[in-house]
Amino acid sequence: MKGLPYITTAVVVFFSFFAHSQEVVPKTYINPLDIDYSYMVYNSSKNISYRSGADPAVIEFRGEYYMFVTRSFGYWYSKDLVNWEFIKPKQWFFEGSNAPTAFNYKDSLVYFAGDPAGYGSILYTDDPKSGNWTPTASITSDIQDSELFIDDDGKAYLYWGSSNVYPFKVKMLNKDDRFLETGVEKELINLVEEEHGWERFGENNFHPTLKEGYMEGASMTKHKGKYYLQYAAPGTQFNVYADAAYVGETPLGPFKYMKNNPYSFKPGGFANGAGHGITVKEINGQYWHFATMALASNSHWERRLAMWPTYFDDEGLMYTNTSYGDYPLHAPNHPTKAGLHTGWMLLSYKGKATVSSSQKQIRKSTSTDGDYDITEMPLEKNSDGEIISKVLTDESPKSFWVAEANDGEQWVEIEMLAPGNIYAFQLNFHDEDSGIYTRTESLRHRFTLEVSENGKDWKTVVDRSNSYIDAPNAYLPLNEPVKAKYVRYNNIEVPGNNLALSEIRVFGKGLGKKPAKVKGFTINRQEDRRDAAFKWEPVKGAQGYNIRWGIAPDKLYQSWLIYGENEHFMRNLDKGTTYYFSIEAFNENGISERTEIREVK
Repeated sequence: MKGLPYITTAVVVFFSFFAHSQEVVPKTYINPLDIDYSYMVYNSSKNISYRSGADPAVIEFRGEYYMFVTRSFGYWYSKDLVNWEFIKPKQWFFEGSNAPTAFNYKDSLVYFAGDPAGYGSILYTDDPKSGNWTPTASITSDIQDSELFIDDDGKAYLYWGSSNVYPFKVKMLNKDDRFLETGVEKELINLVEEEHGWERFGENNFHPTLKEGYMEGASMTKHKGKYYLQYAAPGTQFNVYADAAYVGETPLGPFKYMKNNPYSFKPGGFANGAGHGITVKEINGQYWHFATMALASNSHWERRLAMWPTYFDDEGLMYTNTSYGDYPLHAPNHPTKAGLHTGWMLLSYKGKATVSSSQKQIRKSTSTDGDYDITEMPLEKNSDGEIISKVLTDESPKSFWVAEANDGEQWVEIEMLAPGNIYAFQLNFHDEDSGIYTRTESLRHRFTLEVSENGKDWKTVVDRSNSYIDAPNAYLPLNEPVKAKYVRYNNIEVPGNNLALSEIRVFGKGLGKKPAKVKGFTINRQEDRRDAAFKWEPVKGAQGYNIRWGIAPDKLYQSWLIYGENEHFMRNLDKGTTYYFSIEAFNENGISERTEIREVK
């Protein structure tokens, strides 16, 4: 089974005459999702090799789940939304699927579309686990980023759009006659950047020349008789990539802008982006939103997948919870906290890392002109002559370290700033000149992880020395926590010519005090009401801060996690909307009390 084999379980130890229960560690998952992402053919002419997973289409079919992903030459299957196994289909589009769409029709057939050539051919099957699909003849042309939706009355609709100029469109299809068109095309919605700040193009919604965001990724959810037409903007490579919705009474509209947009938004923290996704209903009734995250290190099209719990409030507003959304989250089987933050904090932030060798260390970020700001760091050694790495604990997926080789002599050692009880690890591997340009089987990541309280006496807590698992974003929860201050990664073999890592993240519970409540929180909404500036007093011992906001005091659905700073500027507000804000501080020991909620007209 690919994905997350080390799922946490309850451990109970019985003694003679009496029983003592150890802590029950819940099942968890993390974003980006730990699956065996496929290598891409994009940029192969430039010898740029990287993995990517984007534009997910996830459906439930007969109590199980299937996830279709752009250009992956197949799809994934799961029983629990956490452990995913890749299925290589027997019939598929030659170039893989592009911005796929899938629909479960009455648990009888799965319909699928996503031809990269845009011809609109639809495949179907009654057994997706087998990989056997039947293709239909092409029904249309020039279709990208489509969404196939079949209503309860059997009427079928195709929504599509991928442009910074043209609107989303819809056409009706006849599902009983090769999905041929049965009606006239209709224009539906478009971006309104002059009103919606979050739709503006660029990193942090700023670009010096391009003003129009990109609208793409149509998706449709029906909930309690209302139709939620969803779309992504402003661009897949940016931290502010998000999903929003318009709501209608019929599949053809008219549609009204949802006032708490964007409903899926994750601009801050380690892994950014929450756009071009799909909302799926679990068999227990819980909704989940799968979305695209922007890794964007080797290429702007280098992406990953995420999953967040999704809800509908008493007004019928759809929203997700992405707060601490790249920390360990409760698995979908949790009875009351599915998808919510476990409370395990980041223990490794700014830890002192040393490495076995270093071919290069790069700091990289997406700049406002759509390119990169790149810094190659000089080789540094500590007083013991060990090579220092400052990029492995900086909470940036774009920065990375490359070792001199890919063998058992390569290692990373991290001395955390303080000891803590470790519950989980996340290893984020980097692709450095891997030379792989398509879906490749039999790749694997082999390594061990050790921990120590004093840096001398080591205990192995993860052993994948004989593993056949391909895990570029390996998530490794422990069956029971272990106290440590030091962590050591020992390499054996990974894909590519050189071991390369972007981040080693250690999660758990610190042994000290959580930070105090933030003081001096000020909000200055700008003359351009889409923009706002924030300042606050630094909190002693805080790693960072989490700004929360929304359209009402009880609807603070959005958040922005910031490390190390005590000021922030955002450009993602809707011009005519009154907002409410609060902020909290956090560190390895926990999260502070939130400030009083502030209204900003």
